[in-house]
Amino acid sequence: MPILARMLPAPLTMEVRRGAIAQLGTLLADSRVATSGRVAVAVGVGQGDRIAEVIAPSLGEAKVLRVADGTVDAAVSLGADLRKGNYEAVIGVGGGRTIDATKYAASLAGIPMVAVATNLSHDGICSPVASLVYEGGKGSFGVPMPLAIMVDLEFVHDAPPSLVRSGIGDVLSNLSAIDDWQLGNVERGEPIDGLAISMSRTSAEAVLGRQDSIESDAFLTVLAEALILSGMSMVIAGSSRPASGGDHEILHAVDQLFPGTSNHGELAGIGAAFCYFLREDAHRLGQVTDCLRRHGLPVVPGDVGLTTDQFTAAVMLAPSTRPGRYTILEHLRLSEPEVRARVEDYVRAVGS
Repeated sequence: MPILARMLPAPLTMEVRRGAIAQLGTLLADSRVATSGRVAVAVGVGQGDRIAEVIAPSLGEAKVLRVADGTVDAAVSLGADLRKGNYEAVIGVGGGRTIDATKYAASLAGIPMVAVATNLSHDGICSPVASLVYEGGKGSFGVPMPLAIMVDLEFVHDAPPSLVRSGIGDVLSNLSAIDDWQLGNVERGEPIDGLAISMSRTSAEAVLGRQDSIESDAFLTVLAEALILSGMSMVIAGSSRPASGGDHEILHAVDQLFPGTSNHGELAGIGAAFCYFLREDAHRLGQVTDCLRRHGLPVVPGDVGLTTDQFTAAVMLAPSTRPGRYTILEHLRLSEPEVRARVEDYVRAVGS
């Protein structure tokens, strides 16, 4: 009897604990990563240089390359350096911008990438997507997922708390994204992937009800694992669908209209909560807003300095940021006055 199965890509290794980067040298000795040991280390601003110093003794003659920022230009420049150096692999050390730039650069150079995360700001740690800034705004680019992932909790504890909280908002927004995907299935017959949905929902639910804080190793471990699972759900789905719905459309619109307003996860959290308000799902809205508040995340537009008119403009623009994606925003097709009224009602309902 024939056996049918599908092969699921996954990282060679995943380490989430204090002292994880001490194993980096052992990982890179694996011939599946680099046969000759010719490896580059890409570091960003912040803790990148510090970690590069810590891991240098175990990396031999690895070359340290600087990543200026999270722009397409910086990623392309890094990719050119990787090609010129004939490296077999690159280690991206830093936060979300550095890892995304390194992922894109590695794809341009055609070599594997190992992610060493110094904060937990979003699910790009393991996702097949790189979010990069370019002249016209911010875009998402398809890339291979990292070959291996390390999260050292000692460095995460040293990261700005706002960046760690951002990861909470990003993973919570998966719940809204899943509901949008299922809505697309019901209304438009869009195929859904049950395994991807299960992984995405599991990652969000793991964080949703926890009562401990980002000061706890136990919480940070769960958050890191949740973000990695979220990224893998996108690999399985072949798109960002299980982790990006109307919530992310709103955040991308805010980024376009009012750049620098807030970070990715904070805007994703607000977007998810607002989408649940639009769905009139009071139970899930309460769960999401309670979790956001418990961890000191913004809940209403005013919390990140946006007026009602500005947030209304973002919601109106949101569907155009992901053409063809069907979410609660496309389903309701509200006019500008209707959106403004919903935004005002949302603020009254949850702003206290």
